[in-house]
Amino acid sequence: MENWDNLRERCINCTACPLCETRTNVVFGSGSTNAEILFIGEGPGEQEDLKGEAFVGRAGKLLDDMLAIIGLNRSNIYITNIVKCRPPKNRDPLNTEQEACIKWLRKQTALLKPKIIVCLGRIAAARIIGPDFKITRDHGKWYKANEFSIMALYHPSALLRDPSKRPETFLDLKELKRKIKEICTHTYN
Repeated sequence: MENWDNLRERCINCTACPLCETRTNVVFGSGSTNAEILFIGEGPGEQEDLKGEAFVGRAGKLLDDMLAIIGLNRSNIYITNIVKCRPPKNRDPLNTEQEACIKWLRKQTALLKPKIIVCLGRIAAARIIGPDFKITRDHGKWYKANEFSIMALYHPSALLRDPSKRPETFLDLKELKRKIKEICTHTYN
């Protein structure tokens, strides 16, 4: 029977794609393993690779601020990425790298059994929601897959590059909070 410790250990030792050759650390994910809300990004950046943690640095600080707006924090969600190793120079993860790594995300999702999945950015959304997903058109909309309610937000790095998208993201966060109140059983502020 798979458990978090076993899964983490196997993931940390993964050599399924060439990203294993350039990583400093595998960024498995973090947060509550009882969370009803799963946040998924595309892959670790430089700071994440160095620290072995998801969403640290400037984008991580902005994500923390976004979570706080709707009464969430890293202790009551789970956060991970499509790929667990940093692509060189923070380039987008290749399809072959995503394919090699997606099994870890699927196993994390199966263990977690979240009610809500939030894709952070276009790459995660295209992988989780569908290849035709367009972040500028489809952010903040709800999708249903199996038992999951899924939405996508602009990636915090995109919001740092283009602050004009922040008002849209604030509305998306309000919609996320509404859905949390509707379907989650844990207490969130």
